[in-house]
Amino acid sequence: MKNKRFLFLGLICFLLMGSCASITEYPVTRKVSQIDLLHGVEVEDPYRWLEDFTSEEVEAWVGLQNNLSQRYLTKNKYRKKIKENLESIWVSNSKSIPQIRGSNIFYFFNEGSWQQSKLLKQECDTCLSEVVIDPNKFSTDGTVSLSNLSISPNGKFIAYSISDGGSDWKTWKVLEVDSNQVLEDTIKWTKFSSGSWESDSSGFYYQKYPEPKDVALSEINRSPKLYFHKIGTSQEEDLLVYDQPEKPNWSWNIDVSEDGKYRILYVGEGTDESNRLYIQFDKDHSFIPVIAELEATYIFLGNKGSDLWFFTNKNAPNGKIVKLKINKNESFLWEDVINEITLPISGFSLINNKFVIEYLKDSQSKVSFFNLEGEFISGLDLPSKGSVSGFNGKISDRYTYFSFTNYVTPTKIYKMDMETLIFEEYWKESLPNYNSSDFFTELRFFDSKDGTKIPLHVTYKKDIQIKADTPVLLYGYGGFNISILPSFSKTYLAWMNQGGVVAVANLRGGSEYGDAWHEAGMLLNKQNVFDDFAYAAKFLHSKNIGSSKSTVIVGRSNGGLLVGTTMLQNPSLFAVTIPQVGVMDMLRFSKFTIGWAWESDYGSVDDREEFFNLFAYSPYHNIEAGVCYPPTLITTASRDDRVVPSHSFKFAARLQELQGCDNPVLLRVETRAGHGSGTPRNKRIEEIADIYGYALSVIKEGVD
Repeated sequence: MKNKRFLFLGLICFLLMGSCASITEYPVTRKVSQIDLLHGVEVEDPYRWLEDFTSEEVEAWVGLQNNLSQRYLTKNKYRKKIKENLESIWVSNSKSIPQIRGSNIFYFFNEGSWQQSKLLKQECDTCLSEVVIDPNKFSTDGTVSLSNLSISPNGKFIAYSISDGGSDWKTWKVLEVDSNQVLEDTIKWTKFSSGSWESDSSGFYYQKYPEPKDVALSEINRSPKLYFHKIGTSQEEDLLVYDQPEKPNWSWNIDVSEDGKYRILYVGEGTDESNRLYIQFDKDHSFIPVIAELEATYIFLGNKGSDLWFFTNKNAPNGKIVKLKINKNESFLWEDVINEITLPISGFSLINNKFVIEYLKDSQSKVSFFNLEGEFISGLDLPSKGSVSGFNGKISDRYTYFSFTNYVTPTKIYKMDMETLIFEEYWKESLPNYNSSDFFTELRFFDSKDGTKIPLHVTYKKDIQIKADTPVLLYGYGGFNISILPSFSKTYLAWMNQGGVVAVANLRGGSEYGDAWHEAGMLLNKQNVFDDFAYAAKFLHSKNIGSSKSTVIVGRSNGGLLVGTTMLQNPSLFAVTIPQVGVMDMLRFSKFTIGWAWESDYGSVDDREEFFNLFAYSPYHNIEAGVCYPPTLITTASRDDRVVPSHSFKFAARLQELQGCDNPVLLRVETRAGHGSGTPRNKRIEEIADIYGYALSVIKEGVD
């Protein structure tokens, strides 16, 4: 189906009757003659001009696409009902896991109606709370958000970063807690940076990229530098701590030991979690290499004197805890403390002279406590199966907090006495008219294409009858060593309240089963991830849990790539496909912002074998003319500078051009938003209502 201009008759039909027939006409998308020769292959790229996504021409094209999609998305009867349900769900309070710093307890809180959560503090668990930072005052529409946050060890200062319209570019400010005054300190042009405080709270370390010379939202980000900012000074006075201009792909992070004796420098490259490790004994000395090559991951937990503890996966794909002994002559001696077991380590901390180790067992948490010698003390008796997070604190802290959740249990926060390991409920999320006993969730396993067993969490309301026409929302990610763990979701609840089933697959490429699981879904093994996702749908259908006429697949970012590729490889398997902020052009992802860093997971076009692997599944390059693809809603955001929106633009244009039937291909572009983090409440509700309403209208009424 070729692009055509909207006919005047069609416009009159829209105005008079609301809708006419299926979408057979799209806004004109011009094509260019662009052919790249890659490893002897001529690769057409007719929509290359859409990569200039901040230009007036592209913005005008986006406006036409948005007008079309909004007319179509808002006409169905399901959207209003879903939005009303989301509004009723979102009135509940939410609270983050508290952090103890100095004499105060800090946490984020939202009473339900705020666009952004506020940072609060209190002197004790029962004391009155006080607002410390209110991001709702940053802008009138809630699109300027609080991003990273770092509280000084003594609790007197807070370094926090601000994102404008969802961009990954951050500006750091400093707040003096006692006076509640924002200081003049301002740090600009940072990305992917934490604020690591010195032990004496005199200042913090951060990673800064060169100021963009052209378009800040698309320019490649390389050659960062590590700086130290002293409180009360200007950024121009900041101390350059570390850089390697001849290594533009290297990046930095730093930890400071509680006693201030050591600074631990991590040197990474791309998204590979392996890192080089350097230690500085005092500020007057240079960093000494401990691990000079990218051989494994090393993460500092804490120290006592010259004994430093680290998490590592060196010769331990599931992870272990080791001790680094620094001798008087500044030589190093490694010793295993907590050995690797069959379960992968997903979290770790050192509190009150005890190791808290979080393991994953079939994507669900299992927590164990050990002494400093690595001897097992006890396990954590959880209320049910699900996900645990938290356990923040220092080696000398007595108390800590952790949370528990699963697909039917809203978040509960507990306070633990680390001396006795006794814990009690501190706070729980309470939703109006919600009872977890009304819902059912179970963990199932299915065989993927190659016989590998894949976990699949299936959740729904007990009172619905599961059958072939039941709407199923199937979600996956499968990449970058990221685990998708059970957690309560208000958006999933809205889907289940409409009689739908939510299914979440723990695909290869994540870390649910350690490094081996990640490696089985990366680089030349990436096709395993798409097979896992397709076979999840086939398994559900074989059990009469939905069908190809009622299953919706959705995924974000790397998950958007997952949806795009899987729908092209299995065009008749799904009723609706929704790739969100996806990486859709696998031959040019490295050309924008931080995309080059993903080569560690995807591979490089410069490598012949990896090129052919990428070319084989790249969504933009694998759309076949005349094939009937499912109704598709592609979503992105105009200020996404992580996965730039041109990925979605080009994919939408080509799919609209080559679609072999009347199934709609819609593009929804959010304004004043980025990759997702910091998106205000109202925008989130609008997007979910659009997506779910569209999906249900197709499933229940078909493509009209």
